[in-house]
Amino acid sequence: MASVHIRNVHKYFGGTHVIRGVDIDIADGEFAVLVGPSGCGKSTLLRMVAGLEEISGGEIEIGGRVVNAIPPKERDIAMVFQNYALYPHMKVRDNMAFSLLLAKRPRSEIDSRVAKAASILGLGELLDRYPRQLSGGQRQRVAMGRAIVRDPQVFLFDEPLSNLDAKLRVAMRTEIKELHQRLKTTSVYVTHDQIEAMTMADQIVVMRDGVVEQRGKPLELYDHPANLFVAGFIGSPAMNFLPAKLRRAGDRAEVELADGARVPVPRDAAGEDGLPVIFGARPEHLSLAGAESGLAAEVVVVEPTGADTQVFAKIGGTDVTAVFRERHEFRAGEPIRLAPDHERTHLFDAASGKSLRT
Repeated sequence: MASVHIRNVHKYFGGTHVIRGVDIDIADGEFAVLVGPSGCGKSTLLRMVAGLEEISGGEIEIGGRVVNAIPPKERDIAMVFQNYALYPHMKVRDNMAFSLLLAKRPRSEIDSRVAKAASILGLGELLDRYPRQLSGGQRQRVAMGRAIVRDPQVFLFDEPLSNLDAKLRVAMRTEIKELHQRLKTTSVYVTHDQIEAMTMADQIVVMRDGVVEQRGKPLELYDHPANLFVAGFIGSPAMNFLPAKLRRAGDRAEVELADGARVPVPRDAAGEDGLPVIFGARPEHLSLAGAESGLAAEVVVVEPTGADTQVFAKIGGTDVTAVFRERHEFRAGEPIRLAPDHERTHLFDAASGKSLRT
């Protein structure tokens, strides 16, 4: 196992600056997830760690060794790709053993490693099948098995679940997390799915336009987003945002919404009186209020899921989502009042997007 350190890394494709001074530290044995929208640079960064893309500037260190000029096969990493990258003419056994055969390892060692990986992944009965005879989930297990037999210092995952259906994705992300807990190998995982990031990661790195917006433990990012982008990206359904102005009177601070309604803000919120702000509240932090309290809203759509009820509404012309554990039978156009949990709301500077919670 090994730590991974990415220091002031840059990448240019011609005149396009796609990775712009990224710094990330991944501890030995940690499961780090790089997450962000398409085109943010996360897969390019992973390929630079793997040695599949040249580094334009900065350093990447694996296990205490700077690997900028070291070819991929000498970096002691194993990569699991989105498209599985299995050889169709080889049986599962040979696909898993291929890298060890190239390294001219003894046959007894190869058989032992393949058998061990197959046992871990539940592939024992599939070793003599061809990839075309496997389901998508089984193929992904074979791809992971091929990585495991190498016993690398670092696993690299490039959106490995994106070709699977929703139900299988949920099952496979549990298997990958369980595998990591068993092997305790340093892992770097790329995805655009923030649910995968939240449920799998020890550390999440949120990227946008080639820079790191924020990194930390999943619940740290969820509870304390550094800016509007992170607040809107992490969490499903997404955080609600309402344009407002900050109002201060002595020790009391409120936000004044576009329709004139006022809502208290958290005690640790900074900002001067009259500052244009964005008031944020997560859907589960909105509750039904009485006739004389909360914010006036109009129901647009109700989606009961069984476990909870999602209500899509409008507050002063702005779309909002509320999630209730209780079952409600609202009708479209019905007026309701929503009360934010004031100590769990968020406040952002409208100009910079930065959090105003200290």
